[in-house]
Amino acid sequence: MEWDIIVIGAGPAGMMAAGTAAEKYNDVLLIEKNKEPGRKLSLTGKGRCNLTSSRPISQFFDFINRNSDFLYSAFYTFDNNQLRQFFLNLGLETTVERGRRVFPVSKKSQDVIEALKKYIFSKGVDLKQGQVEYILTEHRKACGIKLKGDNNIIRSDRIIAAPGGRSYPETGSTGDGYEWARRLGHEIIKPKPALVPLKTEEDWVRRADYLKLKNIHLKMKKDGTAVFSRTGELEFTDSGVAGSLVLSASSLIRNPELHNILLEIDLKPGLSLKQLDQRIIRDFKKYSNKFFKNSLSELLPVKMIPVIIHLSEIPWNHRVNQITRKERKKFAALLKNINLKISRLGSFKEAIVTSGGICVKGLNSSTMESSIIKNLYFCGEVIDVDGDTGGFNLQIAFSTGRLAGISA
Repeated sequence: MEWDIIVIGAGPAGMMAAGTAAEKYNDVLLIEKNKEPGRKLSLTGKGRCNLTSSRPISQFFDFINRNSDFLYSAFYTFDNNQLRQFFLNLGLETTVERGRRVFPVSKKSQDVIEALKKYIFSKGVDLKQGQVEYILTEHRKACGIKLKGDNNIIRSDRIIAAPGGRSYPETGSTGDGYEWARRLGHEIIKPKPALVPLKTEEDWVRRADYLKLKNIHLKMKKDGTAVFSRTGELEFTDSGVAGSLVLSASSLIRNPELHNILLEIDLKPGLSLKQLDQRIIRDFKKYSNKFFKNSLSELLPVKMIPVIIHLSEIPWNHRVNQITRKERKKFAALLKNINLKISRLGSFKEAIVTSGGICVKGLNSSTMESSIIKNLYFCGEVIDVDGDTGGFNLQIAFSTGRLAGISA
């Protein structure tokens, strides 16, 4: 049997592409290496699935870290409002939470997967489990695929490839699509983990492991120049830092720059240094006869206190009324500027998305079609585009998948 169109990869981009293509083609085959579609999607948003952002679509480009201009047609062909209406039509309501993040009302990523399955099956898409070995071409045109462990060729003169990147490799995202594309003549921008925790040279972070801080300010400097500055959430790990701020900052780091990267954490961004010093004076006066370690409960989270005492170099059993003006000033400055040197990025196992992939110069941004192989389309994470946290990467997947499905 020859199929009208074959879609490779049943993630968000692939399912969107398959369902969209099935609106005009009778015989659509969706190939997925896992037993069930949407495995990686089930992990997004910590299992709650941050679908998109409620920001105006014109603002999305400010949150795309690589090749934002390439996404113009995709975003305006199928924007965030259309995405929310798409899911509403499938019976899945969405809601806007802090940071303008859009989630399903149920807060369950599995409900998103079920809605997408409902969509593709209602359109008559055939789903087959199998791992694609390579894409076949004749005279620079797509003509089919070869599955591993199967000598038969599955024929189609239209192919949409949405195999994902390399993040969360345990879900099957092992970068297969890069090799397919490279064989066909596409340039591959070296993939790297993006939206990952950062590992630090300092080992004191272990003392604050699992501590989550809200409303702190993070500045990241490269060679002394600020390249990231934002207020939000940060979390300490046993080997470094994580949290939404750190994930966003990590996408701006390109190896081998790590030895030049410094993080500056401001625990009290709402107070100037002078205001903070005055606040500390009031607290010290209130707890003047107590040990230093017992005077900080109103200023810092309990788990942060031993860390700050260590960094301040003020003995924990020093009486507050014995702390000098110089020590107090140094302590205030520390709260406004805790420094961390970055030693390495987190791995692909920890990455939310992949940065790098198929170079956009080899793709038509208006259709997602390869400019090298006719009737071959790429969409989703396999392309060299990636965004910030907050739903932007899933919007990329849905928008590019929709555009590929319309264009094929």
